[in-house]
Amino acid sequence: MIRNVCLLRWAAGKGFSTGKPTTNIGASSQWNAGIVAQSYSGIATCAIKPLSAKPSVSINQQSAIFSIASRKIHTKGERELVEFLAEEIVAEKKASPSATIPTSLNGFAITCNKAEVELTKSSEREKVTISFNINHTVDMEGEEAEATENKPEFSAMKSRPQFEVDIVRGGTTLSFTCSYLPGEAQEGEYNDVFGIDEVTIFQGEWNDKVYAVAGDVLDGYLYDLLMNFLEEKGVSNEFAEKMSDFASAYEHAKYVELLEAISKFTVEKK
Repeated sequence: MIRNVCLLRWAAGKGFSTGKPTTNIGASSQWNAGIVAQSYSGIATCAIKPLSAKPSVSINQQSAIFSIASRKIHTKGERELVEFLAEEIVAEKKASPSATIPTSLNGFAITCNKAEVELTKSSEREKVTISFNINHTVDMEGEEAEATENKPEFSAMKSRPQFEVDIVRGGTTLSFTCSYLPGEAQEGEYNDVFGIDEVTIFQGEWNDKVYAVAGDVLDGYLYDLLMNFLEEKGVSNEFAEKMSDFASAYEHAKYVELLEAISKFTVEKK
C-alpha cells in the first residue's frame, strides 16, 4: 500500500525562491531518499541524490533480487517482510516527486540533520532561524473520502510540523512557537495558515526559568501585530504553505530511507 503523500508541484508555480543556490529540478530525474550533501559553503543540504545515471529497476527485478537474498533468511516472517519491502520501496519511489530537495526557501538557507530541519536568514541587524522536526508530523490533507470511482481511497498526506521562529539581535532572542491551523479558508474568507502558540524573550541561552506567554491569552490586537511582525521577517502564510510542501517531500524521502534501512537490516548477515 502506497502512502499517498502530497507531492510538491514545482511546475505549477509553487517553486521555491532562488535567492540562494538551489539544486536544479529534472523533469525525469528520480531521487535516492535521505542523502545529505555538503555544499561549497560547508552547509549541509537536503539534496536527494539523483538516480538517473543508474539503470532502472522494475518491481519484478527488485523482487527477484530480494528473493535471492531471502534464501539466507531463516524465518518465514523475515522472508515475507523482505519480499513486501522490495515492492513497497519501488512503489514509494514511483510516488515520489521527480525533483530534488531545495537548499533554500524564499531567501532562507536550509540545513537538514536527519529528522531536524533549520532555515536561516541573516542581515546586519539580526538573524532569523526557523527550526522544526518532521517526526510524527504527517496527517491527512482534508477529510478522508470514501473510495469511489472518482475519489482516491486515501486523502493526500502532508507534513505540518510545529516550528520555532527565533529572531536574534545581539544577545537577545525573541522566540515564537507556532503551529499549523486546521481547516481551509472558504471562498471569500481569509484564514491564517498558522498561529502563534507561545511567545518569549530571553538573554543568552533559553532555560526553564524564562517566562513565556501562550498565544491564546494575548490581547487580540497585540496578537495581530505579532503576526504582522513575523510576516515582515519572511514568515508569512504563503511561506508557511511552501514550508509545509518542503516538509512533506522531505518526510516522504526519509520514510523511503527508513524502509530501505529495515530491508537492509533484515537481509544483513549477523
